[in-house]
Amino acid sequence: MTRILLDMNGKEFQNSLFQLEKQEQRALLNTLRKITKLNWEDLYQDKGINWELITSQKTKKGQDIYSFRFSKKYRGTAYRDVDYLVLIDLFVNHDGAYK
Repeated sequence: MTRILLDMNGKEFQNSLFQLEKQEQRALLNTLRKITKLNWEDLYQDKGINWELITSQKTKKGQDIYSFRFSKKYRGTAYRDVDYLVLIDLFVNHDGAYK
């Protein structure tokens, strides 16, 4: 069982993170803490995180991009790179994650 590691170094992700209200930052950190306690199969199936493939997007290297829920208002986007969950960006509008 491989635990999930986080990569939070993306510029867009960090810009969005620092613009979140304190309550939303806390919700994100709680979700990320939860993710680090999961293995990949558990993440894919977790109903609260609601991990979803974004079929209209790929990374520059052709990797699948996924969205995940971290609060009632916000979703994030990320992709898997071996054991790392690489965080891409955060969106206040759930539909924004899919554009």
